[in-house]
This record gives sequence, C-alpha cells and structure tokens, in this order.
Amino acid sequence: MEQQSTSRNQRQTVLSTSAGFALENMDIMFLSFALTPIISTLRISGAAAGLISSITNLGMLVGGVIFGLLGDRIGRVKTFSYTIFIFAFATAGMYFAKDIGVIYLLRFIAGIGAGGEYGVGIALIAENFPKNKVGRITSIAAVGGQVGAIFAAVMAAVIIPRFGWNTLFLFGLLPVVLAFLVRHSLQESPEFLASQKSNETKEKISLAELFTTKKQSYQTIALMFMVVVQIAGYFGLMNWLPSIMQKQLHINVSGSSIWMIATIIGMSIGMMVFGTILDRLGPRMAYSIFLVGSAVSVFLITLATNELTLILAGAVLGFFSNGMFGGYGAIISRLYPTHIRATANNLIVNVGRAIGGFSSVVIGFLMDHSNLTVTMGFLSLLYVLSLCVMFSIPALKGLNISNKA
Repeated sequence: MEQQSTSRNQRQTVLSTSAGFALENMDIMFLSFALTPIISTLRISGAAAGLISSITNLGMLVGGVIFGLLGDRIGRVKTFSYTIFIFAFATAGMYFAKDIGVIYLLRFIAGIGAGGEYGVGIALIAENFPKNKVGRITSIAAVGGQVGAIFAAVMAAVIIPRFGWNTLFLFGLLPVVLAFLVRHSLQESPEFLASQKSNETKEKISLAELFTTKKQSYQTIALMFMVVVQIAGYFGLMNWLPSIMQKQLHINVSGSSIWMIATIIGMSIGMMVFGTILDRLGPRMAYSIFLVGSAVSVFLITLATNELTLILAGAVLGFFSNGMFGGYGAIISRLYPTHIRATANNLIVNVGRAIGGFSSVVIGFLMDHSNLTVTMGFLSLLYVLSLCVMFSIPALKGLNISNKA
C-alpha cells in the first residue's frame, strides 16, 4: 500500500511540474507573439517594448528568492500552488491593460510567480525520485516547457488575428486549474518532512547558506555563470537567428514557424538524451558532450545555405544548446541540502535568467558592428567558457548521479 501511494505521488509530481513548466513557458511565449501588436496598439517605442521582457526577468529573480525561501520553510506543495495562482492571474490581467505602465506592473508580478515556480517544482522531483532517475525526470519536466511554447504559438496564430492580443492572455487562467489539482493531489516528500523535524530550524534558512565558505561561494557563482550562458544561448538564438539568416545569408525563411517547431523538437529530444547521460555517466560527461556540441553547432550554423539546411541546423543546435536545461535542477538539488534546495535552485537559475536575458541586446550590438562569424564566434566562446567553469567545480567530480544512495 505504501508503495502504491508513493508511486501515485511520483506520477502526480511529474504531471504537475511538467504542466506547471509548460504553462509558465506558455505565458512567456504569449508575450513574444503579442509584442508586435502591443507596439502597434499602444504606439510605444521598441525600447519601451523591450523593457517588458527585462521587467519580467527582474520579477523572476525577486520571485525566485521569495518563494525559494518560502518553499524551504513552509513546504513545496503549498508554495508551488501559490506561484501558479500569481502568474495565472497576473497574465490574465493583461486582458485589461490599456497602457504600458500597467503592462510593466503585471509582467513584473507574473515574473514573480513564474520565477518562484521553478525551484519548488525541481525540489519536488528531487525529493520524490531516486537519485539515479532525477536527471531524466527533470528533463521530462523541461520538455513540458517546450510543449507550452508550441501551444502558445498555435493559440497566438488563432487568437490574435481574430480577437486581438489582449484576449490571448485570458488563457493565462488555465494554470488556476492546475493549482487546485496540486493542492489536492500532491503530498510533501518524506525527505522534506524529515528535514523539517531536524535540528536545522526554519529560522536558519537564508541566502547566506549558499555562500557559507569560499568553496561554497565559488560553486554557487560558477553554477550561476553556467546558467547565464545557457539562457544567453537560448534567448539570443531564438530571438535573432531567423533574422540573422535572412539578413546575412539572404535566406528567405518563409516557414519560420516550421523552423521554430523543428528547433523545439530538437530541444526536447536533446533534453531526454541529456537526462539519460546525466543519470548514467554523471554531470561532467553529460555537460562536456553538450557544451562542446553547442560550441560547434553554433558556429557551424553559419554554413546553412537554404531553408532546409537552416531547419536541420536549428534542430541540431536546439538539441545541444537547450538539451542541458533540465540538468541544472538535477545537479543543484544534489549539491545543496534539502532544507535550502528550493532556494538554491531558484536563486541560481533566476540570476541566470536575469543576466542571460540581456544576450539579445549584446547580439544585436554585435550584428550592428560586426558580421555573422563574429556573432556566432562569441556565442561559441561562451559555451567553451562554461565548459571550463564546469570542470572547475570540485563537487561535480565526485557527484555520482547513478548512485541511488
């Protein structure tokens, strides 16, 4: 009976976190697809529009800190549902937005909820599955985010032309259903409950625990840098690559939606392969393969000469560059103790989001003042630097993910 209960909770954990990440990504992609009509309707500048994403990322960082600490203090399940409610209602509130100031406020609040959700969801997975399966399960949850992106693309194509950009955001209420299901179906893990009863009291939980020693501080900062590179590559390429190909290589990407779907499929397959390698061979081997693959595929994409080769190159690049994303939660959850796990995941990943999100600005600057080779070379160099940083984290060397103990 206990085994059945545990198995059921594991299934509910995977479904809930996957759905949560899908709906979070759907919310973020809604903004991407609605940005052009927002500029046209509200008659705002490109700079003012670009600030919407930056404010969202800032909200994610704030929410990551607040709800990471809250998740470690009061529980993963309660906190997970709170974050879903926040970004759901803030997203739906965009339907009533009539000026840019209201949009800034709503996106900041939505960012708070979305940023808080990641670490809590990852902690739920890490504490409900054997260590030799966490890499694959976190990757499954990350694939859920890609499903959300595809859903957003379909909904945007159907809703915006017929009903306007405001109506699209009403679908942000969908996560409310998930929040109720989470509260009624998920249970806190025995590992978390045991940690709550230990001598590590709630009052001791703080961000300072991630920087208690020089070694711990370096580990935290190094992981932040790796996530910065991860996010920089993702946002930079997704935002700029179709434009780069059209401008520099004179390729008419008439099927840009096909390119995006092919890239997302490549990302999803990459996540599952990465998670399997992570669980079987450990993080150093998994990240070595994918960081080298990212560095090479970013640079080689400049060899694309037509729409077909661009689609194939996009899928390969997506496989390597974003295949690693699910692994960060798995290794962070192993490197930091239970009572600070959600905080560590949220802070490290959301600092990466906040800084890495500016890659679009950097790539735009490089495109204005250099050429495609220099731009892709810059991204390739970032992946090489991330590889060097990864090897410099001592704890990863002895981290045997495949060990169940």
